[in-house]
Amino acid sequence: MSMAPASTRSDCRAAPAEGSRFVGQPLPRLEDPRMLTSGATFVADVSLPGDAGHVAFVRSPMPHARIVHIDVSQAAALDGVMRVVTAADLGVPDLAPPIAQLNAAMTRPVLAGAVVRFVGEPVVAILADTAATAADAIDLVTVDYQPLPVVVDPLAAATDEVVLHPAAGTNIACTVEARPAERRYCEVVVTRTLRNHRVAPAPLEGRAAAAYCEPTGRLVHISSNQGAHAIRDQLADLFDLDPADVRVVTPDVGGSFGSKARLFPEDVVVAWLALTGRRPVRWVETRSEHMVAAGHGRGQLQTITIGGDRSGRIQFYRLDVLQDGGAYPATGAALPLITRLMTSGVYDIPAVEYAAQTVVTNTVPTVAFRGAGRPEAIFAIERAIDVFAHTIDADPIEIRRRNFIPPSAFPYRAASGARYDTGCYAAALERVLDAADVQAWRAAQRQRRARRDAQQLGIGVASYVEITAIGGGQQYAAVHLEPDGTMRVVTGATPFGQGHVTAWAAIVADRLHVPLEAITVVHGDSALVPSGSITGGSKSVQLAGSSVRDAAERLVETARATVADALECDAADVTLTDSGFQVMGVPARSLSWREVAARAHSSLAGVAEFTQDGSTYPFGAHVAVVEVDIETGKVDIVRLVACDDAGTIVNPLLADGQLHGGLAQGAAQALLEEAVYDADGMPLTTNFADYGIVSATELPSFDLVRMETPTFLNPLGAKGIGESGTIGATPAVVNAVVDALRHVGVDHIDMPCTPERVWRALRDGTAPVSEKVTPWPGR
Repeated sequence: MSMAPASTRSDCRAAPAEGSRFVGQPLPRLEDPRMLTSGATFVADVSLPGDAGHVAFVRSPMPHARIVHIDVSQAAALDGVMRVVTAADLGVPDLAPPIAQLNAAMTRPVLAGAVVRFVGEPVVAILADTAATAADAIDLVTVDYQPLPVVVDPLAAATDEVVLHPAAGTNIACTVEARPAERRYCEVVVTRTLRNHRVAPAPLEGRAAAAYCEPTGRLVHISSNQGAHAIRDQLADLFDLDPADVRVVTPDVGGSFGSKARLFPEDVVVAWLALTGRRPVRWVETRSEHMVAAGHGRGQLQTITIGGDRSGRIQFYRLDVLQDGGAYPATGAALPLITRLMTSGVYDIPAVEYAAQTVVTNTVPTVAFRGAGRPEAIFAIERAIDVFAHTIDADPIEIRRRNFIPPSAFPYRAASGARYDTGCYAAALERVLDAADVQAWRAAQRQRRARRDAQQLGIGVASYVEITAIGGGQQYAAVHLEPDGTMRVVTGATPFGQGHVTAWAAIVADRLHVPLEAITVVHGDSALVPSGSITGGSKSVQLAGSSVRDAAERLVETARATVADALECDAADVTLTDSGFQVMGVPARSLSWREVAARAHSSLAGVAEFTQDGSTYPFGAHVAVVEVDIETGKVDIVRLVACDDAGTIVNPLLADGQLHGGLAQGAAQALLEEAVYDADGMPLTTNFADYGIVSATELPSFDLVRMETPTFLNPLGAKGIGESGTIGATPAVVNAVVDALRHVGVDHIDMPCTPERVWRALRDGTAPVSEKVTPWPGR
């Protein structure tokens, strides 16, 4: 069913509306008792039928080279090695770019057979009786490489002097042409080049897969992913199988952050080994493998141009993006398409322009990472607002106030074409400013500057809007009445840490008047769930949650006929309460769900596939207070206050968990985390000793401000919240660092604001690294 708009008014609420018994309440996660006692079941823990072989991969140590010869003889002769596989053995077609807008000629081989294009690319697969034997055999494979020219810098890649994919004839994987806007006179125009660097998603569980064939011949593929059905369909297409002959199981997933939303070459090899060898196989990558081969997020070079009046009214904004797609265009290569949608953020700017190119480089492919295109857009516009404000010597907070889209303008059509559903941007900012007590921090900042303290304070603000459930969509759900009166919820959504079981159980418990312990949730198995889609883009509550709600209500309607027959009344007179089904006005006559199940002539279920007609647009504002040591460059976050409005919240405890994680990752990108390659294409951050993964010691306790502005696009009034924290935190923290140092001549620092970068900026004054970069050709 589709949910037609009931209202288009932005209803800003500082606190949630009156909640029901379960929905809207901070219920503890139902998943956790199992996680903390018997334990989760990850791919590495799954019991396989028979003696499973273990897979390991020989990976390229070269960023770009021609494969001259592969000698596997010694590895094949090692005791315990079952099979050694090269590209010549597979006979599997190359993997096409996942999105139509990407250059179709830039295909990716499952195993590299002719050319390697990044360090970590799989070249040889080894199947052995133990993981240790497979790892030993890797060192016995000899590969002769002929080095080829390397291009790591996206600016250099855009010149096509070194072409990575000769069949494509260019390194340009995707182009977004600018649509010229009607430009207005601007008293002040400022241009800056920003660097939104590569980061590693780094979930606790890396990639993993296992596979075997059932006696019927059906392939069973078990992997750590974001949606079983999408993986099933890709495997079926690749091996020319009927989807019914492929079963994909997604057990517990130890995080993803968007990085496991697609089929990886290693998944294909594992499935191929099971199909051709007729024995179970398993592969679990190491952390170092994950860091070099699983993919990185972000990776944009951005040029912002912002113009307006000295009164603070912004008249023009343009964002030019050069996206690093890595060696093979994957999901991350298409991120500029999402960045475009959010170009102007929360501001009513008369003239907005956007242009972008994605290029391939000799680095690991760029993938979706928490926010996927939206954090990049908001970082650019929020830094632009601060840069513009400082240029005209105005308060950045006041510039935001003067340019917000007003609540009366919703639904609002942005210059990008995005249709914002509801928003109260000024209200979110005011609430977070009050909660942070910004005026008190400003007073403390003035005192420290007057004393010339070594520890200087900076206050940074960011206002944002993002897009969730991009384009709308649908999701499957069913609620089955079991013979004992309990409920079995079947959902096409796949959780990987969000708390779906708790959220869906709360929705069903409210609609069916049953206790939480009477509900089980089934997910992540294409043999048990008829259909489903990737969990991503913060769409689960609004699509899957609404479907679960619809399915529960349909079960009630289906059960009414049985109740009416048993109680000898009209079905329209049957009502459901905490005491069971009753005849209106006659509470003494009732049936429990168990009694309904016993009296029904067949099993009862409600099935739904809710369809949402359009995207939703969560929004919010963040304030960061940092302390910067001007002698060493060290930055400490003193306070981080966030107001994130995602419409109606189903479970505040789950929402807070999502926000805490997002704030941590957003702050980490601003200060610590960076995936680095040297000029020769060698990765320098291959483990957690080299990569500055954030921990609790680098973060303060977060302060969250409640606000709910429901959407009219789904019956729950919900928007997504899984990525919001990541989107606002990064620019708020960077703005705070620059604010701490602006009085000594620093007007920009490229992320991450490490002690070395801050120290160099202090030493060099107004010469930020990014200003030395030439904008990309075609700008």
